[in-house]
Amino acid sequence: MQRVTVTLDDDLMDELDQLIASRGYQNRSEAIRDLARAGLKQAAQEAGSDQNCVGVLSYVYDHAARDLAKRLTNTFHSHHDLTIASLHVHLDADNCLEVGILKGPMGAVQHFADHVISERSVRHGKLHLVPTVDGGPATDHGHEH
Repeated sequence: MQRVTVTLDDDLMDELDQLIASRGYQNRSEAIRDLARAGLKQAAQEAGSDQNCVGVLSYVYDHAARDLAKRLTNTFHSHHDLTIASLHVHLDADNCLEVGILKGPMGAVQHFADHVISERSVRHGKLHLVPTVDGGPATDHGHEH
């Protein structure tokens, strides 16, 4: 660990203390570390980074829209190298929720998610990215499941 001294104005410190209280951080250092990680993740995303990540893509779509389910399925099949798993949920008579777990270079995962979310009749979509550190093959991570 490195120790860093940072000077913050009173208003910013008040906002940080409010965040610490609302999220239940044990101390300011934990909150600042999380904010730094979030900022670095956002900067990498904006730069179209090739850093590897795991992504959770969730979206709601109109299941009755012409050929949409087929187009979405074909999109996931054509990007099988990024797709780990998916979940399909019937929300009501008109809407379905799908959640896709993706893994690969951040830029490629973001591009794929943008394509899915921009499909006509996809009503809501969100991608959550978590940067990963490569540690060899997926099955070689030091413990059994």
